[in-house]
Amino acid sequence: MAKTTTTETPLMQQHRAIKQKYPDAILLFRVGDFYETFGQDAVIASQVLGITLTKRNNGAASSSELAGFPHHAMDTYLHKLVKAGYRVAICDQLEDPKQAKGIVKRGVTEMVTPGTAVNDKLLEHRSNNFLAGIHFTENEEYGLAFLDISTGEFFIAEGDREYADKLLQSFKPAEVIFQRHQQKKFKEYFGIKVYSYTLDEWIFSEDYAEDILLKHFQTHSLKGFGVEGLKKGLIAAGAILHYLKDTEHPNLQHIISLQRIERDDFLWMDRFTIRNLELIGSNLEGNHTLLGVLDNTVSPMGARLLKRWIIFPLKDIFKINERLDLVEFFIKDPELRNGIAQRIKQCGDVERLVSKIPLKKINPRELLQLGRALKFIQEIKQLCISQHNEYLKRLADALNPCTYICEKIFKEIVDNPPALAVKGGMINSGVSAELDDLRKISSSGKSYLAQLQQEEAEITGISSLKISFNNVFGYYLEVTNSHKSKVPETWIRKQTLANAERYITPELKEYEEKIMGAEDKILQLEIQLYEALQNELLDYIAPIQTNGNILAILDCLSCFANNAIQFKYKKPQLHDGDELLIKEGRHPVIERNLPQG
Repeated sequence: MAKTTTTETPLMQQHRAIKQKYPDAILLFRVGDFYETFGQDAVIASQVLGITLTKRNNGAASSSELAGFPHHAMDTYLHKLVKAGYRVAICDQLEDPKQAKGIVKRGVTEMVTPGTAVNDKLLEHRSNNFLAGIHFTENEEYGLAFLDISTGEFFIAEGDREYADKLLQSFKPAEVIFQRHQQKKFKEYFGIKVYSYTLDEWIFSEDYAEDILLKHFQTHSLKGFGVEGLKKGLIAAGAILHYLKDTEHPNLQHIISLQRIERDDFLWMDRFTIRNLELIGSNLEGNHTLLGVLDNTVSPMGARLLKRWIIFPLKDIFKINERLDLVEFFIKDPELRNGIAQRIKQCGDVERLVSKIPLKKINPRELLQLGRALKFIQEIKQLCISQHNEYLKRLADALNPCTYICEKIFKEIVDNPPALAVKGGMINSGVSAELDDLRKISSSGKSYLAQLQQEEAEITGISSLKISFNNVFGYYLEVTNSHKSKVPETWIRKQTLANAERYITPELKEYEEKIMGAEDKILQLEIQLYEALQNELLDYIAPIQTNGNILAILDCLSCFANNAIQFKYKKPQLHDGDELLIKEGRHPVIERNLPQG
C-alpha cells in the first residue's frame, strides 16, 4: 500500500493544532494584518460574510479553502457570524512578529457565542443579552440560571416545567446551555427558538457547582446571597460559570452576586399571554406594544429595567404603592424630575461601561465617560437626599459617587482621549515625571536639531550645513563638496554622494537613540498607567453597579411621571380585595395607534 506523505507548513500545523481544541467554532486565525479562515470555516465565512473564497496550497497533499478579512474590520464581520448563530474563536498573535524566533506564537484569546457577547456591535443597548443554563432532573423539576455577562446581572430559580417555560419566555435568552443528552426534551418541552449548546453530564453536579461558585465569589458559603436552598438553580449557575471558563472568559470580577427569583413576588404569564397581550412584541408593524408606548426612558439601563418590569409585574401591594407614590412625587415636582432625567441621560450606559473594566474592554473615551457619570451621580444624590419621599431618600442613600476614583480619572485621562489605548495620547501631563520627560524629548526634537545645526554651522563655518534623516543610518550631517575641507576630524563619514558627503557624530547618535526610543517608551508607559488605573477601578465595580441599578429605577419612575402628564394617566387606588372598578378606561396601545382626528 502506497504511503501518503504530507509536508504541511508550520503555519498550517499551528492552525490545525488550535482548531482541534475548538472543533465546533469558526476559527479566526490572525496572520499579519488579516484574520484568515481555512477549510470548512472558510466556506461558511464566505457564505455568511459575503467575502471571496479562494484556494491555496497549504503545503500538504491537497489545497485548502481560504477566506479572510482585514483585522480592523473585525467588529463588522464578528457581528455577522455571531448573529448567524455561530460560535467564533478569535486566535491572535501572542508576540511581536518582529521579535519572534520562527513561527509567531498564537492562541485563542476570546470565544464569542450569542450568549457571551460583550462587544457593543453585538448588543442591543436597550435589551439584556442573557445566557441561560438549564439543569434537567429526573422528576421533571428544573434548575435555571440567567446571566448577562455585559452587565453582570445573575439570576437563579427553580420549579416545574411550566414555570421553567415561563422564565425562558420572559428572559428571552440569546443562548441556552444544558446537559448533552437532553436535546430532544429541550426541543419538545420549551417553545423557544434560541441558539443552544450542550455540555457533559458531570458539569451538572451539586459538588462541582458549589465548588466553582465558591471559587468565583471567593466565599466560604452562599448564605449571603440567600440562595442556599435552590440546589438545582445553583447547578445551572455553576454550569454557566464553567461554560464561561471554557469559552475563554477568565475576567469575571463584575459578576459579584446571585439574585434569586421568588416565584411568589411576581405575576407569572405564559408565552401565549405575553404574545397575545403584545407586551413587548407584536406581529404588526409600528409601535403596537405596551413597551413601545411606555418606553420614554432616557438611558439604556432604564430601558432594560422597564422591559423586565413589564414582563415581571409585582404582586406586593406595598412595593407597587412605593413606586406609584414616587411617580406622584415626581409629577408634583417637575424641576426635580427633569433635573434627574437630564443627568441620567448624560451618564451613558453605566452598567455596561463598568462591566468592561474586568473584561479589559474599556477604552479611554469610555473610561472618561464613566468618570463623568460619577460626577452626575453625585449631583443626583444631592438633588434627592433631602426630598420628602422615603423611597427616594433610600435610593439616594445607596448612590455612591466614588469620589476618589472619579477625581483620579479626571486627573489622569486627557479631556479628549483617543478611542483606542494602543494609539497613546490618553494620559495627562503631571501624572508621571518620566512620561513628561520623554514627551519633552519627543516634542523638542525639531527645535533641538535646528539648534544643533546652527551651532555646528557656526563652529565649522559651513553655512550650507544640513541635518537630515533616513532609514538606513538615521540622523546625519550633510556637507557640500565645496565645504569638505572644514569638516572636523571627530565627524565620521557614512556616505559619499555626487555633490556632498554625509557624516554622523557621537552627539547626534546619542540624541537619535533618545528621540527614537522616546516614542516607544511613551506608548509603553501610557499603557502601563492606563492599566494601573483600570486595576484600581476593580475595587469600585460593586458600588458603580449599584449606581447603575438605581439610575435605572429613577429613569423608569420619572418616565412614568412624564407619561402620566402627557397622556393624562391616573394613579390607581389599590386594595387586597377582588373588586375591580375602572372609570373611563383607555387602552394605551390602541389609543396611541388610532388615527388622529
